[in-house]
Amino acid sequence: MTTTSHSTLEAQEQASLPYTWTQTLQDVTLIVPVAKGLRGRDCNVRITRQGLVVGVKGNDPIMEGKLARPVHVDDSTWALDGNELHIHLDKQNQMEWWPNVLDHHPKIDTTKIQPENSKLSDLEGETRSMVEKMMWDQNQKAQGKPTSEEAQKLKMLENFKKQHPEMD
Repeated sequence: MTTTSHSTLEAQEQASLPYTWTQTLQDVTLIVPVAKGLRGRDCNVRITRQGLVVGVKGNDPIMEGKLARPVHVDDSTWALDGNELHIHLDKQNQMEWWPNVLDHHPKIDTTKIQPENSKLSDLEGETRSMVEKMMWDQNQKAQGKPTSEEAQKLKMLENFKKQHPEMD
């Protein structure tokens, strides 16, 4: 008896889909092979907040169903490139990995996703400030110096001592 590892089974299930897909925390990208010689007007692609239909007009859809998670419709696009339909879905919740594209398709193990290293410049204002503060504090701790919070407490204590010398 041969056993198939979970990751091999997952790879086989994903390979059997009529498309390939990748994702970042922000978006999902699908590549759907189509017949050569098609034009954009021959394609039927409908992206809704929670659904997706992909096909060629006059034929049954290549894929159709409820999306695993909601998307921003206005920021989701598609384009025909040769014999491939490229579909970009902009995730509504940009803090989670999708287990699949359509909820009735095989799932991937999202705990095994290795995210790319992000750059501080990719982060937005408040998040970036918070991450920079955390990095500074971590660096201070590694050097045996006080973190920003500890430094603030020490400063408050020093000020209190100056205002109340009798408590020394």
